Order: sequence, then C-alpha cells, then structure tokens
Amino acid sequence: MLRPALCSPTAWLQLGAHLCPPGRKPKPRGGPAGAPGSRARPLSARAVVNKVLARRKRKRRVSMAAAAAAAAGPVFWRRLLGLLPGRPGLAALLGRLSDRLGRNPDRRRRRSPWLLLAPLLSPAVPVVTSPPCCLCAEGVHRFQWIRNLVPEFGVSSSHVRVLSSPAEFFELMKGQIKVAKRRVVMASLYLGIGPLEQELVDCLESTLEKSLQAKFPSGLRVSILLDFTRGSRGRKNSRTMLLPLLQRFPEQVRVSLFHTPNLRGLLRLLIPERFNETIGLQHIKVYLFDNNVILSGANLSDSYFTNRQDRYVFLQDCPEIADFFTELVDAVGDVSLQLQGDDTVQMVEGMVHPYKGDRAAYCRAANKRVMDVINSARMRQQMLHAQTFHSDPLLTQEDAAAAGDRRPAPDTWIYPLIQMKPFEIQIDEIVTETLLTEAERGAKVYLTTGYFNLTQAYMDLVLGTRAEYQILLASPEVNGFFGAKGVAGAIPAAYVHIERQFYSEVCSLGQQERVQLQEYWRRDWTFHAKGLWLYLAGSSLPCLTLIGSPNFGYRSVHRDLEAQIAIVTESRALQQQLHQEQEQLYRRAGVVSSATFEQPSRQVKLWVKMVTPLIKNFF
Repeated sequence: MLRPALCSPTAWLQLGAHLCPPGRKPKPRGGPAGAPGSRARPLSARAVVNKVLARRKRKRRVSMAAAAAAAAGPVFWRRLLGLLPGRPGLAALLGRLSDRLGRNPDRRRRRSPWLLLAPLLSPAVPVVTSPPCCLCAEGVHRFQWIRNLVPEFGVSSSHVRVLSSPAEFFELMKGQIKVAKRRVVMASLYLGIGPLEQELVDCLESTLEKSLQAKFPSGLRVSILLDFTRGSRGRKNSRTMLLPLLQRFPEQVRVSLFHTPNLRGLLRLLIPERFNETIGLQHIKVYLFDNNVILSGANLSDSYFTNRQDRYVFLQDCPEIADFFTELVDAVGDVSLQLQGDDTVQMVEGMVHPYKGDRAAYCRAANKRVMDVINSARMRQQMLHAQTFHSDPLLTQEDAAAAGDRRPAPDTWIYPLIQMKPFEIQIDEIVTETLLTEAERGAKVYLTTGYFNLTQAYMDLVLGTRAEYQILLASPEVNGFFGAKGVAGAIPAAYVHIERQFYSEVCSLGQQERVQLQEYWRRDWTFHAKGLWLYLAGSSLPCLTLIGSPNFGYRSVHRDLEAQIAIVTESRALQQQLHQEQEQLYRRAGVVSSATFEQPSRQVKLWVKMVTPLIKNFF
C-alpha cells in the first residue's frame, strides 16, 4: 500500500542518508566535547535514527501496561452485552469499544513535527510499465501511472458533461430510461418510497413494456443493485417498490441486494434495523443507460432529486466505460442476494452465502469476481491503446475513419477507482493517497465531503504535504442527519467535534494559510457532495477531478463498497466546466475560524465528545 512510512526505521535511515550523504562527515563547530566554549558535535545520521528509535522504545514501555489491559478488555465488554437485553444499539456500541481496545489500526495519535517530513519520505509514483504516450501533454502525462492499476478509457471531452443540480440529475435519468433500448443498470445505496421514486419505477415499467410490444423486440435488460440492510428497512422499502417489476418482467429484471460479510452471527441478531447499516454497505452510485453513464454520489431518493446537493457527471456514448460498469455491477450482483417475486432472497447457485457461509471463502470468491472484471478491462484497454497510438506510424486519422472509427481523438482519460476493503480491494485508497502525496508546492486541492471524517492517513497527508487545501464540508444545518430523532440527531454535533479537532491541529501546526476549512450552507437544502479538484501549480483550471461515492472517511475506506472515477483532461472547455462546478459549490460556503466554534449552534455536549471517538468509524 502506498503510504508515507513516517515511522519506518528504514525511512529514517534514508532520510539520514539524504541529510548526511556517505563519505561526507559533518564538520565540528568547535573543539572536543566538554572543552570550554566548545559546541556539541552534530549527530551523525545513524545517531539521529538511534535517538528517535530509543525515544519510541521508551514510549512503548510506558504503554505496555495499557496494552495488557486492552488485551483483557474485549472479554469484559462482551460480558456486558448480556446485561443489555433491551439495548441492542448500545450493545453494538460496546462491541465496537471492544474492538478498539483489542486493535485499532487507524487510531488517532499525537502528531509530532516530524510529520512535516512526509513529502521527503513519501513513496514514488507507481512505475509505468507501458511506454508513455508521446501524444499526451506533459501536464496530463504525470497521471498515466493510474492505468497500471485500472483500465484507462480515452474519450473526447465533448462526451463529458458536468451536471449542477438535483433536478437536472432526475430529469436526465428519466429521459435516459425512456429511450434505453438495450440495458439499464442502476447501482445505489437504496431506492426511496416517495412519489418521485415511483415516477422513476413507472418509467422503467413503461420502457420495459414498450420493448415487449415493439415489432422487433430490443431485448432490454434492467439490472438494479442496492444494499440489503438499507433496502429492507421498514415495511415499505426498496424491495416492495421493485417487486411489481420483478413479477411482471421476471426474465428482463434483476434486483441484487448486497449483504456485507461483516454482519453475521450474534452481531446480526443483536443489532436492530438502521443500526445494522453501520457495519458495511453497498455504496456505489452508477446509473447506466445503453452506452451512457452517470457517475454520482446521489442515491435514488426524493431529496436527491430536489434539494440535496451532490455532484454528477454524464458520460455520453462511451461504450467501453458502459461495458466496464455493467460488468462491475454484474460482478457485485453475482455475490449478492437475489430478490425473488415473492419478496424472498436467494444466492446465485454455487456462490458462498455472505453471512451464513464461510466468511474467508466468500471474500476470496468476491475478490476474484471483481478483480477479474478490472484486470480484463485493463488488459483490453492497454491493447487498444497500443494499437491506436503505438502501432504503424503510417496509419493516419483518415485511415482510422475509413476503417469505421469516426470518434474524435481523446483529450480526456477516465480511470474507474474501486474500493472494497472487505474483499481486500484498495485501488481507490492507493490512488487517492498517491495523488495527495504527489501534489507539489503551489498546487491547489479542493476537497469536498458531506461527512467530514477523514481517515488518519488522509489527515496526515493533508497536514504533512506541500499543496494548498480548500476543504468544503457541511455546516450542521445542512447535514443530512440534522433534526433526526434519537441518537442520529447528535451526529451533526459529532461532526462539529471532529471538525474542531482537525482545525485545532491545523492551527497548532501554523498551517491556517495552507489548509483552509469552509462550511457549505443553503437554506432548506442538505449537502452531500464529495470528491476533489486538482489544480497544478501555476494553473487557474483543474486538470483532474475525482467524482463518485467515497467520502474519504473510515467507512469509505474500510467498510463499504465504493466506486468513483478520476477524470484527467487537457481540454480547456472541460476544465472550465469542472472549475465552474467547484466555484458554484464553494460560493455558498463560509470560511471556518476560531469564532465559528464559539457560536451557540456549535456547542457540543460532553457526552457527544466522549462517544465520538468510539463511533466515528461508523458514520
């Protein structure tokens, strides 16, 4: 995994060698040690490393007693579970505390000034094994290492359109469903149960009916992938909304419900509805109609069609990208529960059950199924790239057009980034960390998330690298949980607490000028946008954006199934679209300062502060 090895002895040795190369001894500044008026002799690189390691060893001894207590902790908390028959939510919380006492690889640690050396210790960009494409501009060429991990799709920027509003997103989806001839593929967390969602289902039903009544049936297929726990919540839910389609068009409609393998056994029995969604979800948001694809972070619910701000990109006439995401959704669907016409579920024949079968065997099978899709698409695209740009130099664009390929030359590259940590697939995490690591001095990164809860690795990179950061997050009033009943109503306050801790860290490191937080606010709206825009040093327009489902938090990295795309473009017109999208979102934001947290609405109750470290990895 590509992560700055901040604590690795080898990394410290490499740094020491960098500061004091072999064969060059440090010059003494005075006489021998202890001589009157002399200065202490500078430490060698080896001595610096030994000193740091010795300090860490002393700290390790101090924490041995705590570690011993932590080892016994899980037994203690599990005994408490039996004393909570009517409090399954609290039982789950104590279970999480048990896990944290036993192991916590992402725990928050006090950062030292050595964090500022992260850029020197960061890994190199993955080696490009395929020959570089000489037709690409230098500013774009630096990101072609991504194609060693995932397929690279070259398209014309004229086929990429950035959407700006929920209403535009909703109307485009309905229009695309109505004209679909071959396939409709929709992956989302859930489908809502309101009139707008019913309107979407009616569009699907009407299009399926037309496909059967046509003089020449088109063979239209509809595949829908949702999360099992979220899609089964309540009596009326996503499943009941889709049952009429399944019953009427059993040969054309497939509804798959992903169930995380981490929710099983006693845990599955103890945790009630809604709370069971904290363990892991299907979080991919892809909407595909024939060869047209919408990538977004928006779900299929009324607020996402009206007043919940998100991001959306429409890829028109991109058959290779549509094929890839069709295969990806099919792969996840194959390892998911299949909804039947009588509202029961069953697994694909021969597939290990996600919570009844062996967990390791299930995860291995799922990993193979998904990675086969990624690797086969990557190989296909590499062969296509070689044939297009590195074959016979006498083959001109006119020759290609005469052969039937009349698409314009690509000036934009699409990279699908998949993150499925339960299946040991960490591509999005690797690419995101590398992008943050390699952002040079003078570059600007605009990062946005509806739920500000960055992983420790992402926080370290933001605080320890050289680029400027403008981080956009939701103010409490536009948080999706604002005003919710019960424990969920305290979640916005928990995000305020996390935000304040991060802001304090920025201030303690004196980086307020380089790392700036901004809060989105809009009356009667909520905020759900996520992604980033990268502006290279000296550029006023972004050349890269990440857009899709990940929120850059612990859940996105470790618990849920996520997908987004990296769009790299040298087209000024598309760069301008992305820049306008960024400006439109940040225009409604206010800069966070110390005064922000003095407002009455930002006062966090003590119990929320105490509970947040225990539950922050669940939301």
